Amino acid sequence: MKRPLIILTGPTAVGKTRLSIRLAKAVGGEIISADSMQVYRHMDIGSAKIRVEEMQGVPHHLIDVLSPFEEFHVVKFKELAREAMEQIYDRGKIPILTGGTGFYIQAVLYDIDFTENGEDPSVREELEALAQEKGASYLHRQLAEVDPESAGIIHENNIKRVIRALEYYRQTGQPISAHNQAERQKESPYRFSYFVLNDDRAKLYRQIDSRVDEMLADGLVDEVRALKAMGCTKDMVSMQGLGYKEILAFLDGECTLEDAVYILKRDTRHFAKRQLTWFKRERDVIWVNKPDFDYDEDRILDFMLNLGHVQTETDMSQTGMDMSQTKMDMSQTGMDMSQIKMDMSPIGYSGKGNKGKEK
Repeated sequence: MKRPLIILTGPTAVGKTRLSIRLAKAVGGEIISADSMQVYRHMDIGSAKIRVEEMQGVPHHLIDVLSPFEEFHVVKFKELAREAMEQIYDRGKIPILTGGTGFYIQAVLYDIDFTENGEDPSVREELEALAQEKGASYLHRQLAEVDPESAGIIHENNIKRVIRALEYYRQTGQPISAHNQAERQKESPYRFSYFVLNDDRAKLYRQIDSRVDEMLADGLVDEVRALKAMGCTKDMVSMQGLGYKEILAFLDGECTLEDAVYILKRDTRHFAKRQLTWFKRERDVIWVNKPDFDYDEDRILDFMLNLGHVQTETDMSQTGMDMSQTKMDMSQTGMDMSQIKMDMSPIGYSGKGNKGKEK
């Protein structure tokens, strides 16, 4: 029997953290952070890392496990996440993948095989030299010529992923997006519920701007200054994260603080848009649009527990339901879970509910 897995994701600043705590307490779950930055120690403010007191006793995994001097990538995440999941299952609990790094979530959910994406040091060195000589934009344009789908997803400043995609193409003659698409078509080894929390776009952007302002008030500049004093540089993977590269550029004298903040807000909004684009491409997801619930978190949680058929630790071993299939048998239920258009009155919503369409 497939083991249960819950995913709670969505764009940055949408409110995943607080909801994930309530969800975990309701189902007897433990949270695995699916975030490429919260894995690093000493990087708390810029990564919007959850504080211990906010966890409310819910165990969290993959937070503060690496030094900023270590590299972190999807293969490492998959390895650590699966180790954490086995420990959670052994305790009779349910793992909840929470975070906004869609590729990381996909890697675990579909057990994506990365073994075909071998490394060729000579090709990588050549591409790294090109990046140094001609810049990130040049390399990104090269990727767009051979793999436009990957280029549309990977930001040009994410040089590491651009190089990896080009390296794969050089080695195989095929775009890495085609390989990833084939991997995504595999059946998940888990019985899962995949929730994407979303909000009105304009409101989300305002929340992003407010979050950046809060980070600055909380001491983001001092945090980056301390990392710089430790020896962290802009070439390190950890310092490529939003909030860190912009403030580091200010500290290095490359721009004013005002310019750094402007760029950070702008690029974070762009990042949220790319996240939504990614989630739209995923299959078997349940969109949870906050305006449809009048921003009532109790109703949102009830929707997830009842409509999403999220299992608790007490009943997870008693049900044979396969939540990898979000389109239910219409002859039995009369509802299409891929659209989430249904009468919410059985759980007290008076007909108001999620329309299943991202905004």
